Amino acid sequence: MVTSVQPALLSGTFRIFILPVLLGIIFPLISMAQITTQWRGADRHGIYPDKNLLGSWPPEGPPLIRVYENIGNGYGSPTVTDDLLFITGETDSTAYLMAYDPEGNLLWKSGFGKEWVVNYEGSRCAPTVVDNLVYVTSGLGTLACFETKTGSKRWSVELLSDLHGATPLFGIAEAPLVHGNLIFSTPGGADTNVVALDRFTGEIKWVCKGNGEVSGYNSPILIKLPARDVLVLFTAYSFLGIDTRTGKLLWSHDQVNIPFSERKPGNGDTHSNSAWYEDGFIYYIAGDGNGAVKLELLNDGTTIRQVWRNKEIDNYMGGFVIMDDQIYSCTSNTKSLVTLDVSSGGISNTLKIGTGTLIWADDRIYYYTQSGKVFLVDPVTREVISSFRMDKGTKEHFSHPVIHGGVLYIRHGNVMLAYDIRER
Repeated sequence: MVTSVQPALLSGTFRIFILPVLLGIIFPLISMAQITTQWRGADRHGIYPDKNLLGSWPPEGPPLIRVYENIGNGYGSPTVTDDLLFITGETDSTAYLMAYDPEGNLLWKSGFGKEWVVNYEGSRCAPTVVDNLVYVTSGLGTLACFETKTGSKRWSVELLSDLHGATPLFGIAEAPLVHGNLIFSTPGGADTNVVALDRFTGEIKWVCKGNGEVSGYNSPILIKLPARDVLVLFTAYSFLGIDTRTGKLLWSHDQVNIPFSERKPGNGDTHSNSAWYEDGFIYYIAGDGNGAVKLELLNDGTTIRQVWRNKEIDNYMGGFVIMDDQIYSCTSNTKSLVTLDVSSGGISNTLKIGTGTLIWADDRIYYYTQSGKVFLVDPVTREVISSFRMDKGTKEHFSHPVIHGGVLYIRHGNVMLAYDIRER
């Protein structure tokens, strides 16, 4: 370890040979140290680190400590840091990003484009916070960067007009992914299918043509390997792996349930769940695609091999969690919370409590159904511990819950509720 450098060495040999080496080490370390808070928590897995949470709830639910009203129409989950909460919403066709302090006071509200109002009107995106910047995408394709403290816009890009993108049937629903100095987005154009931008300026760094399909309502994940980092995401009928450095398409996994001649918007193209990578394997669950699938990632990320497929699992947008060799997912056809074995893909348990979204914290499953009920489930016994019903808000119960600092946040349309779930 270098502890000091003599002034005389800052010339000649040092400048030519040693200084570039040190800079090559220091700058990547600075980039790696960035703090990211995003969709479904760390790694987008839906697992939150909070401990000492309530083991059960009273019939009316855990203590309600805060109500966020007039946040606008939408389904986008909040993103919560230690000192700020960010959430998107639509009012009068405009997309807004709002920031609140820990006491629930609105600090700023910034518009950033037109929001989706064609069907299921409202925001779709969960913000991505990286250090002092926050990134959002509107349903009509405005990708924007704001300063977290002030709400001042740094830059914005129009995925449709600037990048020749296309909107799927229900609008763009992608939470931006940041890696180092790059931010990744899926315009869904024939030639500009997936892009990497400079996250500080919005400048295009590379373009991947993919398979030329519109986006699949999917928020990508990042797989870090010794040889390369791989961006993994869905477009309408393809599951893609892309080299993050070059934009090269490494592999594609076709959704075989819909013949090519029958492919059209709304028919087999909804793949909202972020994938999961663990121990050399990729798992995904698609609502009207291949179902639940396990892939082996081979040859330093350049090749995939299908291990198993369970086509009965039709989870459109509820997310899933893998823990202790078990996959926990909802289903739409049986309206259940199901458990799959990671080795075989077979169903080991079914709990008929409805279709919903699920997250994990403190060895419990938090399950928010589309009928508005919130369940606390024991993953060992596969039994409901407690439940209550959401009695505020508007429209569909589609949002994913978030847990931060012992507080459970659940959005229902133009209202978000915060519950204290800390054990006293």
